[in-house]
Amino acid sequence: MVERKRLKMGLVQCYFGRGKGKTTAALGQGFRATGHGFKVYMIQFMKGNTKYGEVEAIKFNPNFELKQFGTTELIEIPEEIDLNEGKKALEFAEKIISNDEHDIVILDEVGVAIEMGIVDVEDVLKLIKNKPEKVELIITGGQKIHPKIKEAADLLTEMRMIKHYYSSKGINARYGIEF
Repeated sequence: MVERKRLKMGLVQCYFGRGKGKTTAALGQGFRATGHGFKVYMIQFMKGNTKYGEVEAIKFNPNFELKQFGTTELIEIPEEIDLNEGKKALEFAEKIISNDEHDIVILDEVGVAIEMGIVDVEDVLKLIKNKPEKVELIITGGQKIHPKIKEAADLLTEMRMIKHYYSSKGINARYGIEF
């Protein structure tokens, strides 16, 4: 039996901004880590049962797990179901982070969930504060990131849109590229 590798130190990474690539960056970090024998869990907020390409790709990687919460509808004004799904996602994230079975835990779109009031920033800060020492936590989403999350993060990357084919050419999200 191969001894499981563990990170020597887990930090908090955060990817946010108006530009494309926040979830993609987190996925890339996760896939790289699994290539070195680490275990990764991605928890997607506000992306319930949607067949994004990453959902299918992760099925082929035994060291990468994913669970989605939310509805398949685009949220303009959060409703009761959205708040309930956010609560379930946070409870699940707490369980996954605290069980210390995964080296990297990705909270995908939690920044947007905070912006929209679906989850409370204090609950996310509690996850950060209580994470085991060797667990890397990656937070994505949001055009802006809450100042308290910025303060708690060890790495902040702002994705800035310089040019996007949606606004310049009217090209919508493409299968296999954006979803």
